Amino acid sequence: MALSQRLEFRQSQSLVMTPQLMQAIKLLQLSNLDLSTFVEEELERNPLLDRASDGPEPTVAGEPTAERSDYAEPDGGGDDFEGGGGAESTEPGQEDWMNRDLGSRAEIEQTLDTGLDNVFSEEPAEAAARNAQDAPPSTYTEWGGGASGDEDYNLEAFVAAETTLTDHLAEQAAVALVTPADRMIGQYLIDLVDEAGYLPADLSQVAERLGAEAEDVEAVVSVLQTFDPPGICARNLSECLANQLRELDRYDPAMRALVEHLDLLAKRDFGSLRKLCGVDDEDLVDMIGEIRRLDPKPGLKFGTARTQTMVPDVYVRPGPDGGWLVELNSDTLPRVLVNQVYYTELSKTIRKDGDKSYFTDCLQNATWLVRALDQRARTILKVATEIVRQQDGFFTRGVAHLRPLNLKAVADAIQMHESTVSRVTANKYMATNRGTFELKYFFTASIASADGGEAHSAEAVRHHIRQLIDAEAPSAILSDDTIVERLRASGIDIARRTVAKYREAMRIPSSVQRRRDKQSMLAHALSTPSSASDRSRDTAPA
Repeated sequence: MALSQRLEFRQSQSLVMTPQLMQAIKLLQLSNLDLSTFVEEELERNPLLDRASDGPEPTVAGEPTAERSDYAEPDGGGDDFEGGGGAESTEPGQEDWMNRDLGSRAEIEQTLDTGLDNVFSEEPAEAAARNAQDAPPSTYTEWGGGASGDEDYNLEAFVAAETTLTDHLAEQAAVALVTPADRMIGQYLIDLVDEAGYLPADLSQVAERLGAEAEDVEAVVSVLQTFDPPGICARNLSECLANQLRELDRYDPAMRALVEHLDLLAKRDFGSLRKLCGVDDEDLVDMIGEIRRLDPKPGLKFGTARTQTMVPDVYVRPGPDGGWLVELNSDTLPRVLVNQVYYTELSKTIRKDGDKSYFTDCLQNATWLVRALDQRARTILKVATEIVRQQDGFFTRGVAHLRPLNLKAVADAIQMHESTVSRVTANKYMATNRGTFELKYFFTASIASADGGEAHSAEAVRHHIRQLIDAEAPSAILSDDTIVERLRASGIDIARRTVAKYREAMRIPSSVQRRRDKQSMLAHALSTPSSASDRSRDTAPA
């Protein structure tokens, strides 16, 4: 076959991911906190972006701007400075008193009816301290960084730093551990303590990494476990509770047997615990009460990462016509503007091609960011409105009426792609009359109806299962098979393994465990009045 060269024209369509399009897609899936951080970075990077506010107009190029400062160097020496800002700051009558002639020394002593040495006598050290205290600050930093009227005045700068668990343990280790080797091991172990106050269960690698003996590591661990708070630096829950009981001088053989068999306590197998501890029912109840008063996570008393409060992106309120009003939370929407005045002034003075290209790119990026933020807000509002329309039964009658919903149904209704709806619903929250929910909460799988009717939402089925379990009596605990039968009687076709999966996801124990829990609670409730009446009869007067 002969080789030849020729020209061909082909027409095709392709989607090109421009930087602006990638930025718009990125903004869709950002939460309101991440979006605020992104906009702040853009404000610092782009000189043509300004934060929209009620303040002064954007600064025009060529006009000098000075940072606000409540302290300025006086021009005429120290007279104006010592006067506190002139006559306007003096109290009424203060200027007359300061300008009054007090007369000679003899006249002053006659007026005070004593000598001046007795009135103003001071020790040299006291006089020097008074002069140093009364002297005006000589630098700006001595004034405390500005007056309280400054907009940049931050009261949080005066708040003491929160003590962390690592710092608290390191302070105690500096006193308790004497040798350098023990201090090195102790500091390494302190760095391994998690926020709950626990050490890793296996410390065999610590000795290998530090080149120390395993006995030395165990000795340091024993010292660390005596630190405050009690129960710190334990390797498991039993050791944590045992150390706290030792601190209270309550770690006797019976309590030791109880702590070593916490699995039986979790199962509420009180019969086996009575045999292991060698106590009666009353003593066992008292021992369990002492265990419950202990702290299973002593490290949480100290400073940890601050929990950020969740702020809703959308509000849903009942409308006057019986419908629902959907509106965006304006507090979470960044407001930025393009400073066209500044760009116009710069374009008149810029001569270099590189500078012109830079500011042209800044103008394009700023314009695109403003449009992308507006498009993001419109898309969120459109998706939220469609969710409210689809899940009207939930807002009116509760979670039991939550309908099955997927991304495709919403995407088809608003004529958008499923991926766009998925990005919009990520990390977004809706405040409703029934609480605040993530937008993805309203998208649930469907479960077929037993009678061939409308399908049921998985979330509604989980709610129905919880209602059945909460209403069961201690003498008639519902098994998973019984729950399946009752759900099918209600028109919900579901398998037993699905019921077990939903129950475990809601952290509801099995029927055997629930029977033990409810029977023990009932027995305790019945024994409490009788024991109280016995105590009242014992304390009655003869």
